[in-house]
Amino acid sequence: MGSFLAMTDPVGPFSDWQYGIYLRGMGMGERPELPVAWDALERAAYDALDEAPRGYVWGGAGTGDTMRANLDALRAWRIVPRHLRAVEARDLSAEVLGSRLPAPLALAPIGVQSIVHPEGELASARAAAAVGVPYTASTAAAHTMEEIASAGGERWYQLYWPKDEAICASLVKRAEAAGYTAIVVTLDTFFLGWRPTDLAQGFLPFLRGEGIAQFLSDPVFRAQLARPPEEDLQAAVGHWVSIVNKVVQWEDLAWLRGITELPIVLKGVLHRDDARRAVAAGMDGVVVSNHGGRQVDGAVAALDALVDVADEIGGDATVLFDSGIRCGADVVKALCLGADAVLLGRPFLWGLALAGADGVEHVLRMLLAEVDLTMALSGAATVADLTPELLRRA
Repeated sequence: MGSFLAMTDPVGPFSDWQYGIYLRGMGMGERPELPVAWDALERAAYDALDEAPRGYVWGGAGTGDTMRANLDALRAWRIVPRHLRAVEARDLSAEVLGSRLPAPLALAPIGVQSIVHPEGELASARAAAAVGVPYTASTAAAHTMEEIASAGGERWYQLYWPKDEAICASLVKRAEAAGYTAIVVTLDTFFLGWRPTDLAQGFLPFLRGEGIAQFLSDPVFRAQLARPPEEDLQAAVGHWVSIVNKVVQWEDLAWLRGITELPIVLKGVLHRDDARRAVAAGMDGVVVSNHGGRQVDGAVAALDALVDVADEIGGDATVLFDSGIRCGADVVKALCLGADAVLLGRPFLWGLALAGADGVEHVLRMLLAEVDLTMALSGAATVADLTPELLRRA
């Protein structure tokens, strides 16, 4: 399926990918091997997975109310296209955390991707590098951060802050050494939320040693074990359980700021006061996120929180957004409401489940083509043109 992944011009409009599909269809009778409609892609991925990983990918906290709220909040804003504007050429590039990106998009940190595809994070990282968007490697990955870094490209490291300070420092220093350019600290998962789909299966892959590769490979963690994980995995898992995850407090941030010069972003910020306090604490930005609805049932929709947070610190710090993004129009709406960039979560797992790295790349190119076209057809030639005036409440 490689012919469908290549744009006619890697530095041209992302929508060139769409026209490449039409040309191959008309000239050679070829059709894309993977669905190009988001709902069809999701259904195909759902059908491709076994029950336990399916529940992990699609499940949420409690009744699923927060997941639904995320989607409903995005539907509640409507784009008002403006015409008679010069949109023949678009520039989606954006400056994010000190790097110039081809588009204001990155892959969100998602752990234990090996339950979806054998190559897991390695495949996703290769796809992100091929498209030129940052890959955010999770502390809960099934592959080490060094292995993930071998894919190349822009990469950020997502930190689940362990209770052991020496292990935390080791993880951060390893990320620096492996060429990661930002630290994304997840705040909202010091306890797992009530997740009925996982509970119904008794499914938590970490307890069988899957998704804790950062710790099993960490020299400080390994030094604390009586025997190496290769000889006694269950003892290593037990030690991991005892040191993960710390309930991070405001006063802890000064320590982290003191051990790294990399940009630090706090993920899980949903209140404007917390966003302002994060900036005051020396943080470089926040990710407005409710963990895709997987932690607190009945929580505020991430997009509704974005409006307040962007109003509070927009321009003073980087504002990233995730939770609920399902299509190109969603990306455009989030950017209009103040996000500097958007993190894509579950949809890239759909592609991973269906075709590994090729599937993730398919999803990214599909999404970016749709963002490009949505901008053009709405009267926006650059990311700077995406402002609240382009939207209206339903």
